[in-house]
Amino acid sequence: MTAPGPEPDDVPGLEPGGSVPPGDTPPDAGQTSGLSHPQPMPSRKLPVFWLVAVAVLVLGVAAFFVLRAVDWL
Repeated sequence: MTAPGPEPDDVPGLEPGGSVPPGDTPPDAGQTSGLSHPQPMPSRKLPVFWLVAVAVLVLGVAAFFVLRAVDWL
């Protein structure tokens, strides 16, 4: 359950009718910029390993079916 909002009479900056005067609204985005620490560079070893492993597997399966087609297996 959420708590009800403050009473409109107690909220500073509200004009009659509930509108907010110009310049009293918060900015669209936060005022922080940049990163808190440098981001690590991802390693390229693992993706290259998986590409080679898949290529070997595909070539092995293709060789199997080629050899089956010429009746060597």
